[in-house]
Amino acid sequence: MLKIMPRGNFGPLCEYCAKKYAVKTVTLDGRQKAVVLFNSHRIGVRNLHTTYSTQPNTNTALFRSHVINLARLGSSRSYHTMTFYTGSTILRNPVLYNQGIILQTGSNQQMSSVARLLGGLGRFLRLRYLIFTGAVGGGVVVNKKFESLKEHLPDISWMKEYIPEYDAIEKLALSMRDYTYRVSEPKREWFKNKMDGLRDKAAGLPSLEEVTSGIPSLEDIKARLPSMEDLSDYLNSLPEGDLGSTMMEGVRRNSHLHHMAADAGISMVKGITAAEGTASSSSEDKTAKQKERIEQIQEEMIEIQIRYQKEIERLEKDNRELRKSIMLKDKKDGKRRVMKKSPIDMYSEVLDELAEYDSSYNTQDNLPRVVVVGDQSAGKTSVLEMIAQARIFPRGSGEMMTRSPVKVTLSEGPYHVAQFKDSSREFDLTKESDLAALRREVELRMKSSVRKGQTVSTECISMSVKGPGLQRMVLVDLPGIISTQTINMAPDTKESIRRMASSYMENPNAIILCIQDGSLDAERSNVTDLASMMDPQGKRTIFVLTKVDLAESNLYNPDRIKSILEGRLFPMKALGYFAVVTGKGNSNDSITTIKDYEDKFFRQSRLFKEGVLKPSQMTTQNLSMAVSQVFWKMVKETIEQQTDAFKATRFNLETEWKNTYPTLRELDRDELFEKARGEILDEVINLSQVTPKQWEDAFYRKLWEKNATFVIENIYLPAAQSLNTGTFNTVVDIKLKKWADEQLPKKCVEVGWETLHDQFEKLVNRDQTKKGHDDIYDKLKQAVLVKSSTGHSWEGKAEDSLRVIQNNILEDRSVTDKQQWDSAIKFMEETLKGKLQQAENALNELTGPGFKEQWFNWKSRTPDNWNRIATNNELEKLLHSSRVHQSHLSVDELTTVRKNLQTQNIDVDNDFIRETWYHVYRKNFFKNALSQANNCRKGFYYYQRGFADTGLDCHDVVLFWRLQRMLQVTSNALRQQVMNNEARRLERIIKDGLEDIGEDKVQLSQLLTGRRVQLAEELKRVRQIQEKLEEFVQALNKEK
Repeated sequence: MLKIMPRGNFGPLCEYCAKKYAVKTVTLDGRQKAVVLFNSHRIGVRNLHTTYSTQPNTNTALFRSHVINLARLGSSRSYHTMTFYTGSTILRNPVLYNQGIILQTGSNQQMSSVARLLGGLGRFLRLRYLIFTGAVGGGVVVNKKFESLKEHLPDISWMKEYIPEYDAIEKLALSMRDYTYRVSEPKREWFKNKMDGLRDKAAGLPSLEEVTSGIPSLEDIKARLPSMEDLSDYLNSLPEGDLGSTMMEGVRRNSHLHHMAADAGISMVKGITAAEGTASSSSEDKTAKQKERIEQIQEEMIEIQIRYQKEIERLEKDNRELRKSIMLKDKKDGKRRVMKKSPIDMYSEVLDELAEYDSSYNTQDNLPRVVVVGDQSAGKTSVLEMIAQARIFPRGSGEMMTRSPVKVTLSEGPYHVAQFKDSSREFDLTKESDLAALRREVELRMKSSVRKGQTVSTECISMSVKGPGLQRMVLVDLPGIISTQTINMAPDTKESIRRMASSYMENPNAIILCIQDGSLDAERSNVTDLASMMDPQGKRTIFVLTKVDLAESNLYNPDRIKSILEGRLFPMKALGYFAVVTGKGNSNDSITTIKDYEDKFFRQSRLFKEGVLKPSQMTTQNLSMAVSQVFWKMVKETIEQQTDAFKATRFNLETEWKNTYPTLRELDRDELFEKARGEILDEVINLSQVTPKQWEDAFYRKLWEKNATFVIENIYLPAAQSLNTGTFNTVVDIKLKKWADEQLPKKCVEVGWETLHDQFEKLVNRDQTKKGHDDIYDKLKQAVLVKSSTGHSWEGKAEDSLRVIQNNILEDRSVTDKQQWDSAIKFMEETLKGKLQQAENALNELTGPGFKEQWFNWKSRTPDNWNRIATNNELEKLLHSSRVHQSHLSVDELTTVRKNLQTQNIDVDNDFIRETWYHVYRKNFFKNALSQANNCRKGFYYYQRGFADTGLDCHDVVLFWRLQRMLQVTSNALRQQVMNNEARRLERIIKDGLEDIGEDKVQLSQLLTGRRVQLAEELKRVRQIQEKLEEFVQALNKEK
């Protein structure tokens, strides 16, 4: 049973439709379907809760669905549309006059038009609120995010100090436009008036055809003037810069155009001169007047150029002052502005690093620099001084002054100063006293760099010059090329200079500034052949003709000078040709005086007036700008390639290190030295860790080792010859006193010094016995030990204090207790046993190998050994015959021994017998002394009683007790001196020695050697060069 339950509010028609259509059922697949219309939008609605039940009817027509659609016609009329998918019936009934909702119900489906409408409306309202709320919330989040980003953005308010205000820029633009109007070409009215005056004055001149026959046509003049397209291309090719540099570039462009126009005018005047020259044959008076008028026109044109030049100089001066004020301007907080390192300074540091770099990988230094070469006295140094705007080099009269390369780095700065690379002193180039001091310093450095027996040096002197308006570049001034060696020169001076110049010029990126003396014959030039050999195509050569004033006054040949400046005389090519004047012949003239003289000369020069010289080829200022432009162009083209080359070198070196020393850290020579320095100083500190007992035992052993032989041979043995105790003690006291006053203190100080240095050496070298010992520091440690031993000496007062102490100790002969007595006997026995062993060893050497050695070592005795044995036997008999014997043999005893040996067919001389006796007697004496010492072990009681009637003689035990006591007290005194004074003095000496070694790079390179050190040094240097190159490239790109 299918139940249809319409719910909601319905109008009459809706109820009718529901009842009508609900009872009409259709059976589909055994199920009944019905359609109910829901609408809740009418007046006078009422509730309808009706249930229609239908029974299944299997005979009903089959159809798929029964749909009621509410279609909207117009604005207020709607229809029911019932469509049966059987395709037979379409029923349209007007039902509602307002909008409605058509719903289709199936089995188990309930619908409500009102609920659907309200639900849709609610969803719509919720969507709107969500969108609105999301928009508001998103706006708040975005605002907070923007505020947080603003907090992390850098403060760029400081740029206001550098960027001028808009009003200032507008004011400058107006002034530039006004200046353009003021310095533009002469007005037409002025030129027209001049031409009218010329027409009036030309009434008496020859005919127009004759005059104009030599005047260039208007097309020729236009051909000489630049077109607007060329001018536009020229302006676009210039690099962009700041406000001041842009202003200066505009002035230079205007001057350049004026020079070109002046060239055209000069050509026109030359044509007029030629034309008037042809017509002057009629009258000499007319010719003189014509020349006067031509010269007047030339003077007027020169005056115009002078006016332009003065205006340019004024603007350049203002620009320099402006840039200086910007550089020196304080910050808003009152602190002095920190000057950043300029790109040219970075580039100069790279060149300095490359000059010191020596690599087995042969990474060539191909970075550009301007190499100033020329014949001796051609004016190389003067040209460089004019570019640097200061007389910074020593001067001479016809002699060689430049004896080594001088690298000068020019850069812009607020003050005109110079400074050497390895010095912090700045020379003020505006003061004559500082200039003189700078010249003396350069001369001293040149002379000190020249080795003995040589005339020139390859060691480069590096200096920097900063000043307002200086062109940024790096120049290298080389010794002048000579053709003849004088007597006071080294034999290889000529070839040394050429090799030096060739080494700098063969750099494919070096700019060759070829200096030629214009006052000498061109055929005497040496430098032009060398320049053409190094740069055959002339792609990096700039030719400079100096002393043009002398060339004009002495050897005036305009065609020859013109051929030189056009590159047609010398067998070489160049990028540009320049003519300069670098002085009037007075070495005391300032740069300003020389510059004024140069400007005045070129304004009045016949070479300029006659068109031989072009304005762009004159003055050192134009030369400086051209060289700087070529230099920076070459730098920008090659710096990346050089950086890549050092990257590859660094990779190769790092790979070699990883493969060769994988477990070691990369330490260069300086780092290795610092590590070794710390270890050595630590060992000096470890001297304080040696205990007092260790010090005293070391001093005790060393003292007796150094003095035992003297005591036994010069004190004990002579005193032992005495017949009684009193004589023995007297002899001992005398000899001990003399020994303590003269030799003993000095000997003890020597022993203290040796013991201290032995202890320090043991501490330094104790690592050598350890496994995995690194021997790279061994040479350095040995050098430090040598320096410490040669530099350290014991304090002088120590001997006097020791002398007093030792005299007092040696005078005391009283043994106070049994312990001291036993200690003295033990010391005596140890000493005598050692001496007895020495005597027996010496006697065995004389008598040869014994029976056991002969059998086991296959040795045999020589005849001399047999003679020694026989002599020894006879001397032993002599000693046994008398209880006490003197230390020397008498003549009778010598004769007796010799005769006894002759009976055995052994013939020896007295010296042979005495030599054998020396060792035999000592052997016998030490045996007897040891026996006496053993007997005295229990003799302390008799010693206290004075040995009265005991027959026991122990006076030698007292001697050894006095010696032992002296050794103990002296060791204690030396230990106090070491711990209180000498160890600290030794530490200071070692520190000074280490500092000396660290400052002496040559010695340090000899002490720390090996491939490991060399590889680490190369890695360090390559990294430094690469970092500086990358820093320079970044600054260069930033400047672009």
